[in-house]
Amino acid sequence: MSSPHRPQPPFGRRPDRPTSRGHGPRPVGIRPQPAPPESADWPRPWVQLRYFSQHSAIFPNMVGATSADAGAGDLVHVRDREGQAFGTGFFNPKARVPLRILRHQPEPLTEDGLDARLADALQLRSDLLRLPETTEAWRAIHSDGDGLPGLIVDRLGDTLSIEVTTLAVWRRLRRWLPLLHRTCGTAHHVIHLDPDIARMEGMRFADVPEADDPAPQKVRFTESGIRYGADFQTGHKTGFFCDQRDNRAQLGRWARGRVLDLCCYTGGFSLAARLQAGCEDVTGVDLDEKAIAQAKANANYNQTRIHWVHGDAFTWGRQMLQNREQWDTVVLDPPKLIHRRDDQDEGIFKYRDLNALAFQLVRPGGLLVTCSCSGLLSAEAFEELVIGSAHRRGHRLQILDRTGAGSDHPVFSHVPEGRYLKVLWCRVW
Repeated sequence: MSSPHRPQPPFGRRPDRPTSRGHGPRPVGIRPQPAPPESADWPRPWVQLRYFSQHSAIFPNMVGATSADAGAGDLVHVRDREGQAFGTGFFNPKARVPLRILRHQPEPLTEDGLDARLADALQLRSDLLRLPETTEAWRAIHSDGDGLPGLIVDRLGDTLSIEVTTLAVWRRLRRWLPLLHRTCGTAHHVIHLDPDIARMEGMRFADVPEADDPAPQKVRFTESGIRYGADFQTGHKTGFFCDQRDNRAQLGRWARGRVLDLCCYTGGFSLAARLQAGCEDVTGVDLDEKAIAQAKANANYNQTRIHWVHGDAFTWGRQMLQNREQWDTVVLDPPKLIHRRDDQDEGIFKYRDLNALAFQLVRPGGLLVTCSCSGLLSAEAFEELVIGSAHRRGHRLQILDRTGAGSDHPVFSHVPEGRYLKVLWCRVW
């Protein structure tokens, strides 16, 4: 298992996760069902459910009949299996998730209502969370967490970093860009598409909404007084992990002594330990050579020195065990190890193995901050595997805190997978 957060490929190129390993798209599609007689009076276009669900994601086997005019990317009326008005959703018959319900209420959601939902999400960040007052980097739109499945927008300095995963969002993005820029106070945008998802959803690369100026490849910004850079060509996802902002700040208050940042990506936790906690001996380790290069650049932006190691977390960590090295504070933030349900057993094994290594690198009574960003692994299951791994090796954990993504990554009650980031803060004995 490699240690880095996997980088997003440059636009239009194949991702680094090959389909031959089981992570690419599979042939999907709904089976056409005969329209019920009463459907002649239903508002069009419509889609009927075969099974009841309050979740936003409706998979092919849950979709029944559809109207002939229900097209890919359309906003459709949703009827339940009895034919009653159920809600409104995005439709794409050939997608892995052909129906994404936006509203579970009989009253239809209109295009104007969608625009209002976007505006409400942006207002949440500016008026309630007041993020522009404290940072130049935050998540402006959080997909299902804001009721806009398939749209992720991070505001990084003067640039919007946008990730699109549904055709319905893709068709409306050009309309939404002016509001996004106006509200976020940005001048540029960069758009990320996973080629496999684009092909499955039917998103054409030629339809990328243009920026007024050439899209920047890099951007600089400040978070909690620390200067960062993001490289959109080599960075993972949107280029920077805004979800760990509050956890970086907490480490800046709690880190002590000698600090190890395993799977450090571009060095956010390392910089917080050095610049906010004042720790003088800080080491960051990552297998991604480009991430380490950006981490070094970030340290230079802040005129500070950190020991960066380009290496695999397992190999390097085991060598440190042989050398009898230990640290007072260890941060373990690996990449997403469970991508789909058939990955679950392998991913859990890797989490256990990696945490077992981290336990041994912490001095008795030292702090371990261990993370998981796998949405298919619940917070309870993650904590159970971490504790079980510790107990099997004779360690005991004094749990100090349980945290996750910041408030700009909201989670709707009917989409619990939105609570993807889990962070366990504990002393190791």
